[in-house]
Amino acid sequence: MHTLIALLRAVNVGGTGKLAMRELATLCERLGFTDVRTYIQSGNVVFRTSLSPGDAKAQLERALARHMGAPVDVMIRTGAEMRAIVDGNPFPTGEPNRVYVFFSSQPVDATPFTQVRGPNDERAVARTREVYVHYPIGMGESKLKLPKFPGPVTARNMNTVTKLCGLCEERA
Repeated sequence: MHTLIALLRAVNVGGTGKLAMRELATLCERLGFTDVRTYIQSGNVVFRTSLSPGDAKAQLERALARHMGAPVDVMIRTGAEMRAIVDGNPFPTGEPNRVYVFFSSQPVDATPFTQVRGPNDERAVARTREVYVHYPIGMGESKLKLPKFPGPVTARNMNTVTKLCGLCEERA
């Protein structure tokens, strides 16, 4: 058994894709996942399973599509991957609520992100399947346009990423 973190895309954002976290936890438990714990009302769940990350993703996406009546993209990370994401933050002095990690379902080409600079000194750094973006004035105020991602993506601020990493390590 190992601990995985699932990040759901477009759940409980702007009134679309409403899913209570208790429903998400129950759905995960019905899939046989154990030690299930959700974090905040935005589609974050930590659980234990013997399935590979890819198999857990596939099962969860199928169950969510049945439950929600529409596809829901899920990004899965292992505890070790999440620890590396936290430790690899290229903006360690940025306020954690203004540093976001965009989690991609596929590898990200770093090249288009190396030149990203916003009008308010926003910057981006791509690594493997994640892109870190520092929004000094906040994401909501930013006019930054990011390059296209190679597949589905969902974002979490560094406060959430760090908390999810901690929840994962509690279960190790």
